[in-house]
Amino acid sequence: MSDDAHALLIDIVLPLEQSEDADARVQAVAQKLEVPAADIRELRLRKHSIDARQRQIKVRMRFEVGLRRMLPAEPDLKPEYPELPASAPTVIIVGCGPAGMFAALRAIELGHRPVLLERGKDASARRFDLGPILKEGRVIEDSNYCFGEGGAGTFSDGKLYTRATKRGPVRKVYETFVAHGAPDRILIDAHPHIGSNLLPKVVMAMRESIRAAGGEVHFGAKVNHFILQDGRIEGVTTEDGREFRSKRVILATGHSARDIYRLLQESGILLEQKPFAVGVRIEHPQALIDSLQYHIPKDKERPRLLPAASYRLATKIDNRGVHSFCMCPGGFIVPAATENDEVVVNGMSLARRDSPFANSGMVVTVEPEDTSGFAGTHGVLAGIAFQKSLETAAKSAGGGGQVAPGQRVTDFLKGKASQTLPATSYFPGIQTARIDELLPAWIVERLRKGLDLFGKQMRGYITEDCNLIGFETRTSSPVRIPRRDDSLQHPEVEGLYPCGEGAGYAGGIVSAALDGMRCADAACQD
Repeated sequence: MSDDAHALLIDIVLPLEQSEDADARVQAVAQKLEVPAADIRELRLRKHSIDARQRQIKVRMRFEVGLRRMLPAEPDLKPEYPELPASAPTVIIVGCGPAGMFAALRAIELGHRPVLLERGKDASARRFDLGPILKEGRVIEDSNYCFGEGGAGTFSDGKLYTRATKRGPVRKVYETFVAHGAPDRILIDAHPHIGSNLLPKVVMAMRESIRAAGGEVHFGAKVNHFILQDGRIEGVTTEDGREFRSKRVILATGHSARDIYRLLQESGILLEQKPFAVGVRIEHPQALIDSLQYHIPKDKERPRLLPAASYRLATKIDNRGVHSFCMCPGGFIVPAATENDEVVVNGMSLARRDSPFANSGMVVTVEPEDTSGFAGTHGVLAGIAFQKSLETAAKSAGGGGQVAPGQRVTDFLKGKASQTLPATSYFPGIQTARIDELLPAWIVERLRKGLDLFGKQMRGYITEDCNLIGFETRTSSPVRIPRRDDSLQHPEVEGLYPCGEGAGYAGGIVSAALDGMRCADAACQD
């Protein structure tokens, strides 16, 4: 092999116990290349994943190899955005979640001034508004786990794994997060994750990049009116009486901004129903999931080199999907309600993922025809009305505040009340209730069949130590705001760009960020 072949990408597999040994890595790479170990001058880890499919756990790694010489220096990832001139055209972006923030940064790159409007508070102030919902059961309706700077992901995990690799530059999304303070490990891990304790600082740094370049970010700016004229949008107004004018409006409000859907409906702007999913949060001891996934005896601790184990389960029962959703290893269940007459649960993890609990959504697909009973009164918003009916039922069954209804999974399968409930990570607390009677029968039947199947696939998954907690209803939007395939504009409103999860075009932080960038590209063409 010639000396010119100095930078290569090589995949190796090592047993877990050798995976952090620098000499073992060099020897494995040298063996793969059929060169002396002394020829390996530098290894740079580019990809890392745990393979626990067999009893001997292995680690798969991809290295960039410096062969017979050192590798070039790594580029310094730091925010670099052009300062906008005073004459820069403006684009209004409604919503400061990942779709909105990445749309704003992309607009700056394209020479447009983003004006970001967010109903909630900045991430620092927003943190204090989580106290009342956790400790008092009182929801601050425009500042909570769903609304505020960074969107729902800021305080509910920051999972970055995505299958949307064909939607755009996923690597650029990760690098943007790293440039703003996220750990560079997310560039390497197969299932990257920032953590709810780190993500707020990252999104605050992104906001500062937007402002430093000349963009605007307005908090407490809840949009209450779309300014329309002759089939095109001219701007928006906010509840506090301000008016923002632009012929380009990116609507990136997230899946829980129900008032926006009602506002669009009242304005005569076309909406469509779409499938979504509802169900419960299922919670196990993390040690149990570790033992099932890593084949660890129940009386043994997880090896130090292994992260908290996760899982993904999916099947189809009677033409409806039943699947795990937003699995949080070493995590917590949190209250995700946005109004005080409802209880909604979601999951999150800190960067360390060291909680003694594992939780996941366990949900059933809901098709538009499943909500037809609400269509007469609510029309295209029937899915939202269906969600709301479950959320208010959970509130009533919990008995007050944000206390949630709970049932042992074994009792749910048997159709009986739980006399007691296992310990939970859900801080407001849980109250024993008949979840099997609160949910519609067609969902219960599919959940039971799905859980029975999953219990056979993961022996030990169905256990007395497992809670079902209600309800997980905000998996995605029941509504799609349509847009043209070519221009990404609403088919009836020129200049309006529906974007992200709330518009029905994304399903997580990364896919929302990618969609925000696409919409910015479309909106800033002229």
